[in-house]
Amino acid sequence: MTGEGGPADMVQVRTGTYHDSVSLMRVSQALSGLPGVEAAMVAMATELNRGIAAELGFALPACGPADLLVALRADDGTAAARAAAELDRLLSGLAVRTAGRDAAGHPPRTVRAALREAAGTAGNGGTTANGGTAAGAAGEGDATLVLVSVPGPHAFAEALDAVEAGLPVMIFSDNVPVEQEVLLKRRAEETGALVMGPDCGTAVIGGAGLGFANVLRPGPVGIVAASGTGAQQVACLLDLAGVGVGHILGVGGRDLSAEVGGLSTLRALEAFDADPATELIVLISKPPAPEVARAVREAVEKLATPVVTAFLGPGEDDLTAAAESALRALGAEPPAWPSWPAVSPGEEPSGGEGGPGTGAAAPGEAPEAGIGSSRAAAGRRTLRGIYSGGTLCAEARLVAGTGEFTDYGDDGYTRGRAHPMIDPALRLEALAAVPSGDVVLLDVVLGHGADPDPAARLAPAVAAAVARGVSVVAALVGSEGDPQGLAAQAQALRAAGADVFASNARAARHAARLAGAR
Repeated sequence: MTGEGGPADMVQVRTGTYHDSVSLMRVSQALSGLPGVEAAMVAMATELNRGIAAELGFALPACGPADLLVALRADDGTAAARAAAELDRLLSGLAVRTAGRDAAGHPPRTVRAALREAAGTAGNGGTTANGGTAAGAAGEGDATLVLVSVPGPHAFAEALDAVEAGLPVMIFSDNVPVEQEVLLKRRAEETGALVMGPDCGTAVIGGAGLGFANVLRPGPVGIVAASGTGAQQVACLLDLAGVGVGHILGVGGRDLSAEVGGLSTLRALEAFDADPATELIVLISKPPAPEVARAVREAVEKLATPVVTAFLGPGEDDLTAAAESALRALGAEPPAWPSWPAVSPGEEPSGGEGGPGTGAAAPGEAPEAGIGSSRAAAGRRTLRGIYSGGTLCAEARLVAGTGEFTDYGDDGYTRGRAHPMIDPALRLEALAAVPSGDVVLLDVVLGHGADPDPAARLAPAVAAAVARGVSVVAALVGSEGDPQGLAAQAQALRAAGADVFASNARAARHAARLAGAR
């Protein structure tokens, strides 16, 4: 440990210790939140992570990807010692869980090994009756889905094994070259597989959520999405309206690009059309390539199952309008979407107006009417969008028609760090830098995989922003079944001074009005 009587740096290299990146990111996040800790990084000592630690100013000893790197900076030695003790406690907890998994046998390291194990042939010298191929192992076992979550440069080989086996594969990994994506999806057409991804963050298969997924009631709607948070927004609005979702098939954000040509979208549409339990399909995408959009629309017209299309872009429906169209197609009237107005100084927090302990405006009414009216300043103010979801950010920018928007979930911000739906650090920094008088619009996405209590860190930052004269509007995307508690998160945010909306589009319109653009 360095530093005497002032800031203290602690750098450790622990050999023979491995934990997955998400677990270690949560440890880093927990340490960063301790009093007196300025920076904390706990990660495997890959070249990327060593570079990040060096950029933070830490002097690193020799270490490699098989080593665990710990880098802490605290205000003084006492704070550093407390952080070190908490680090040992957290890593001990991870070690106990890892030991429990190991006691049940070492997990397979590759897709091919997993398929062999599923086929019950793992002890057969590493071969199967079909010559050890992925397809042969899949044919002998009961595997029905493959999830690939490895660094992008290594994802192609693992996903290809799944495709060769004819199994649907969800590629959570990002930073996969588009050329490899096209190869996988073209081969999938030949083997009958479905490729979800790359960079597919959300899927729901038969009620089981994969990646970032909300707790949804089962139902007749199937969602095809080249957008994770877009799918979550629509699915959660449908759930709040009492309509369930059977499956969400994410296809990756580039699927409707000119390079990929909608290959997985077309396969997913065909799959839903053949499913007798799917009564309605909702198709969601960020702005697609025009020629791909035309091809997909032509394919939609040939399906027997009705389809509601939400291609974000000028002149197109927003996601809330798409959810309302889906409800009407099923013979249901859209409800008043929940909203929670900010608690005024001296006011006791309570439930809002309508919905499950919420406030709401009826469909078709000005959704922001009556919420935050007294805070609408004369003249123009800068609207700043601070987002974790790419599609939500794109939608808000389109709906608001003004402002400066940043998607902190973009690959450029997540390289070497947790997604902002897990770790809000970058967004908290951005919120703290917003000048007095401006308007902030941000998203808070609930569900499995996301921060277990996002309001715990966001609400104090919101309160500090409001105290210095910033208006804050939050789009809260979640279902009543989500583990974070939809109502509890809404109440915490509104108590901090934010106007909260279940609809991202409504939140964007309200924020634009506060900024003087409407």
